Amino acid sequence: MDDQEALLKKLILAEQQFRLACTVNLAVTNNVQSLDVPVEWSFGKHTVSYEDFGLRIDQAEVVAPLLEMTATFVVAGAIRDAVAGYFPNPKAHNDSNVVSAYQISRMLRNAFSHSMLSPKWSIDDDCKNRVFNIEDVISLDTSKLHGQFASWRDYGGPLAIFKFGRYVRENILGKTVDPNRQKPPFPTIECYQQGRLIARRVDVMPPDAVEIAAGETLVLGNGHFIRAVTRNDG
Repeated sequence: MDDQEALLKKLILAEQQFRLACTVNLAVTNNVQSLDVPVEWSFGKHTVSYEDFGLRIDQAEVVAPLLEMTATFVVAGAIRDAVAGYFPNPKAHNDSNVVSAYQISRMLRNAFSHSMLSPKWSIDDDCKNRVFNIEDVISLDTSKLHGQFASWRDYGGPLAIFKFGRYVRENILGKTVDPNRQKPPFPTIECYQQGRLIARRVDVMPPDAVEIAAGETLVLGNGHFIRAVTRNDG
């Protein structure tokens, strides 16, 4: 069995992989993700050309979101292993957050283990019709989930997974994130994202752009809208 330090490192790596998957998905959406592959790639006894191995942009747009999905499985598995490695019997722990962290991560991992691309819930009898919750982080209501395909709506989406991993690291395993760590540079493309809606700052307005005045609202559909406000630099 891995020692606790090794389990923690694996959780950190899983989080970084998840962040990279989300980053690649955004880059593909912004059409700035390089899809270059070797013109010819040899490995062992196999050789492929770019024509066989490379992706078209339309293919990348379909599979990039799947990276987030499969990375979710990796994070869930790393959380489950870490909690189980730190606590002898996490499902019966006296701290409800430890129990929830273990059960949510375990059930997520199990859902993906049935099918990575079409995860399906398999809820044990002792977990059915229960709510496992870590306040302001992640919540899973198992009612009516058994046998259903897993959806981000069941647990709160990708940012819930990110916050879940961070919470476990800091509040359950007691390993705080270094506030003085080296930060990444400011993004080269300035985007703001709400759900799956991405707003991108541009230098030149597109010819078909819709202009709204301060105080006006532009309805984008699916519950999204943009409201123009007056900027106060003072």
